[in-house]
Amino acid sequence: MARSTKVTLMLAQAAQAADGLLNVLGAGWTEIGPEPSPFAIAGIIEVPWTGSPHTMRFDLLDEQGSPVVVDTPHAGPQAIVIQGQFDVAPQPGVEHGAPILMPLAINLGPQQLTPGARYEWRVAIDGETQEDWRIEFRIRPQAQPEATESSAEGPGEST
Repeated sequence: MARSTKVTLMLAQAAQAADGLLNVLGAGWTEIGPEPSPFAIAGIIEVPWTGSPHTMRFDLLDEQGSPVVVDTPHAGPQAIVIQGQFDVAPQPGVEHGAPILMPLAINLGPQQLTPGARYEWRVAIDGETQEDWRIEFRIRPQAQPEATESSAEGPGEST
């Protein structure tokens, strides 16, 4: 039976992929901020047994589905994209044809995103994407300063 690629993702405070395992801290959130905070994209990518390298691409999109663009000091406006290649091999003893799992941990520094706005990371593996290969999140709105209550009593009066 031919298997297709599967991607399972979550957002976390931090993540590590080591020795075939995924370690996450503070996973499963959907809101962050409003101040810029570091975070991680963590997950498992399951690919068919092919023996060939794979490409991955993570695009950060705004609530309209448009790429999020930041102004970089040396290159000017750039979309926020993470991309790379990976090659996975089956562990000894794995039955030929079994899917191959790869833990994924991408730790990111603080991102200057708009408070109150929604975003999503959309993933493509080998140029293919699926509706559930995305992670949505929201930047909390800025806290509004509390209004000071005016006193109904006149100066010098007390109750």
